[in-house]
Amino acid sequence: MSHPLDLAHLVTAGQRLVRSVDALSGDDWSGPSLLPGWTRAHVVAHLALNGEALGGVLGGVVEGEPVPMYVSQESRDEDIAELAGAEHSEIRQRLLAATTTFLDAVQAVPEDAWSGRFERTTGGPTFPLDAVPLMRVREIEIHHVDLGTGYSPDDWPKPFAETVVDGMVKRLDPGAGFRVAPLDSTRTWEVGTVDDESIGVTGPVAALAWWLTGRDPGDQVSATRGELPEIGGW
Repeated sequence: MSHPLDLAHLVTAGQRLVRSVDALSGDDWSGPSLLPGWTRAHVVAHLALNGEALGGVLGGVVEGEPVPMYVSQESRDEDIAELAGAEHSEIRQRLLAATTTFLDAVQAVPEDAWSGRFERTTGGPTFPLDAVPLMRVREIEIHHVDLGTGYSPDDWPKPFAETVVDGMVKRLDPGAGFRVAPLDSTRTWEVGTVDDESIGVTGPVAALAWWLTGRDPGDQVSATRGELPEIGGW
């Protein structure tokens, strides 16, 4: 399997997340996260259920019976709300279990099975199986920041931040027409067709990655002229 960076990062990212969750106490769980309408309990519940769902997809591959991540978007949302209302110890235990079982599921997939695809929801669009380890790392790292406990994009490894930019620019409207040029990376990205008159967006690559998920980068990201392009939420 060709995911050494993703898997090594997955382990360390999971450990960092668990340490942050273990530091939560009492009212910390019901406090607001950086995601509108979600408490920290919602964020941890989502991370636990996401790990279970992606692990279930990989388990289906091993068993030869395709399994979607979620039956539907509605059931996914309902499950998050339900688990977020559970005892904090239960939410934490579900996260710990999902972290372990997901790693086990990744390692159980045969080499020749990673070329397949899976559904996010029943009957919905399909995604490549070999993207699953990175999908999980991305969920952990971005939502760890969303917990609002002090972990920030500045704590991300630079290769991961660049990978987030890779993925996020692909989802944007190509009509936007701007260039992403980090101050601390040799890479640049173009959204749509750009020319000498196009807006350039710059800042640390981690802050740019955070901004491209639709989140507020503060004063770390700026445009060469005018306002920053509007980015929808991820």
